[in-house]
Amino acid sequence: MARRRGIAGFIWRTVLILLLLSVALVLPFRWINPPSTMVMLERNWQQRGTDYRIKKQWLSWQQIPRHAALAAVVSEDQNFPHHYGIDIKAIQKALAERERRGGLRGASTISQQVARNMYLWTGRSWLRKGLEVWFTGLVELCWPKQRILEIYLNIAEWGDGVFGLGAASRYHFGIPASQLSGWQSALLASSLPSPLKYNPASPAPHLIARAKWNLGQQRMLGGTNWLAPLE
Repeated sequence: MARRRGIAGFIWRTVLILLLLSVALVLPFRWINPPSTMVMLERNWQQRGTDYRIKKQWLSWQQIPRHAALAAVVSEDQNFPHHYGIDIKAIQKALAERERRGGLRGASTISQQVARNMYLWTGRSWLRKGLEVWFTGLVELCWPKQRILEIYLNIAEWGDGVFGLGAASRYHFGIPASQLSGWQSALLASSLPSPLKYNPASPAPHLIARAKWNLGQQRMLGGTNWLAPLE
């Protein structure tokens, strides 16, 4: 009996330590801008021995054009202001589409993408998915929605070694993010599902069609005023 209590105590202490450690990995970034992410570190590791360099430029929420933020939300997670990290309706819709068409479209929220890019490795496994759900919950608990979107727009991958809206606008269009047009923002946002495949500066017909759809969705939502509840 004493042995069982000892084992149970050890398990609970271990769980508590892991809980506190994971909170410590998330909570500070409510105020501190993350210097790197796991995806950035993994890309550097994959390209070791080459002249590969990460291109990034942090933009505060005040420096991010609202039309660029709206374009990204429209492309990736239109229910972002209303869910708590996991969008059950989007998952159900994706599964229903899989039944009809045989393929499975993405249903990850912006919060999930932030958790995955910040803290986890690329690839797929049940362990990684479980950790993604856990860190997504912590991100939603510890950060306000505005901060989640701010970090997302600064760590999203927009090309080979290109991370964040600031670097993406300079890399693809040769201008600072503050000068992005609505069309350019829509092209950047529409490339997010496959950022290593699409080139916003020389868009293929499919990307142009997605960008036009993005602009239409922005108008349907009422424009940048739709983001007001996040601020």
